[in-house]
Amino acid sequence: MFEATFESLGTYQCPEWYRNVKFGIWSHWGPQSVPMFGDWYARNMYIQDSDQYLYHCRHYGHPSKFGYKDICRLWKAERFDPEALMEKYYQAGARFFVAQASHHDHFYNYPSRLNRYNSVEMGPHKDICGLWKAAAEKYRLPFGITEHVGASFSWWSTNKGADSYGPYAGVPYDGNDPAYREFYHDNYEHVEKQGKQRKWRWLTDNERFRQYWLATMKEIIDLYTPDLLYSDSALPFGEVYDERPADGDFRYGLEAVAYLYNQSERRWGENRAVYTQKNRNREIYRVGILDIERSQLPELSGEPWQVDTCIGEWFYHARIKYKRPGHVIDILVDTISKNGTLLLNIPQRPDGTIDEQSEWILEELERWFAINGEAVYGTRPWRVAGEGTSSVVIQGMTEEEVDWKPEDFRFVQRDGRLYAFMMCRKAAGAAVIRSLREEERVRTIRLLGYGEVAFQQFAGTLIIKLPEKLPTPYVNVFEILKEDR
Repeated sequence: MFEATFESLGTYQCPEWYRNVKFGIWSHWGPQSVPMFGDWYARNMYIQDSDQYLYHCRHYGHPSKFGYKDICRLWKAERFDPEALMEKYYQAGARFFVAQASHHDHFYNYPSRLNRYNSVEMGPHKDICGLWKAAAEKYRLPFGITEHVGASFSWWSTNKGADSYGPYAGVPYDGNDPAYREFYHDNYEHVEKQGKQRKWRWLTDNERFRQYWLATMKEIIDLYTPDLLYSDSALPFGEVYDERPADGDFRYGLEAVAYLYNQSERRWGENRAVYTQKNRNREIYRVGILDIERSQLPELSGEPWQVDTCIGEWFYHARIKYKRPGHVIDILVDTISKNGTLLLNIPQRPDGTIDEQSEWILEELERWFAINGEAVYGTRPWRVAGEGTSSVVIQGMTEEEVDWKPEDFRFVQRDGRLYAFMMCRKAAGAAVIRSLREEERVRTIRLLGYGEVAFQQFAGTLIIKLPEKLPTPYVNVFEILKEDR
């Protein structure tokens, strides 16, 4: 059993199921999908002259009269069919599934004893997390939950404001109403400290809220015993340190992680749970798994890690352009070559459905995985992640599509087989791989979805003849089987 200390949790070992799955789908969904106007609606609708504030005023009314609590009541999820969606996600290659328990808006997608603003008592009147878990279990998929509550206290200070000019100048937004204080947070002191700059500390130092956060985490864990728990933050609630942090600074986060692992051990006889968070300080993230939002690691990691990203925005946005299937596949391949796992959000409309373009992306992923899945699942990194001159841009939340060249490859291995992902889709004639050692003699090469291909080997260089038509319009994969020595 784990104790709530860095020393104890530092002995954590990533379970094999997580190292094997490589690709999961996330439902980042809640009342903020109702306006179909993208991310951070609950915060930005209280910032005068922001796009979402203007939309809210002209579509629903001024936030002093029609606030976010009223948006929550509009969320019905009336066409939500988790089993049908899970079938699509499984066919599209997902081997684990993650649901959102609560975003920063403090609305809970499960029957909470701590918060009456939840999806069972209002809005959909459904246990969203419970329904997702049942659907995941039908397909024997590990089930995870994300929590964004930790930043909620500070993030949502905007609901305590008022317009600075216009017909409602000085009229308090509905977050000031004492009747709704439990939902909108008692964060006046935070607002006063921050002043007009509207800056905030991501994780609050408010002791009462920290205790509430921990109670929420234990409630979620008790209800669902998740295989994965994700915090949209660093490990709560300490600061980010360059040196070894003290247990006391992170006591609530450490207690939550220990509780997660110990509950998993009680259920399974061993810990099968994974905790992910976003602090890149090794002394902190070693209690679980590092998560990187909308970016990458620059090189192969000795430890498993995770990318979380979305085909569009996190919450449904009717005006946003989506990533194309090839871009998603590129991110997946680059991630697994560096010992990572990809968690991909498919945004849902407020009624619970996904749109036609999302369906198309899933269908293209299904076709690609049908051919190349063996090079993904259960693989481990090779001695190098790849070769070539092109790479992803590592700069904050940057996800530019890479213009791959014919010399760009990414590698993984499994059961004595080396898989080489040919990143360039325009390659023709021959593919040249240069990363083998001179003593590594190749016996056969198979192009997945096609069959064996002719090749020549000169020391550590492979020259592989390509067919006129490649099996997929995206990344294609060679299985390289070396001779026994």
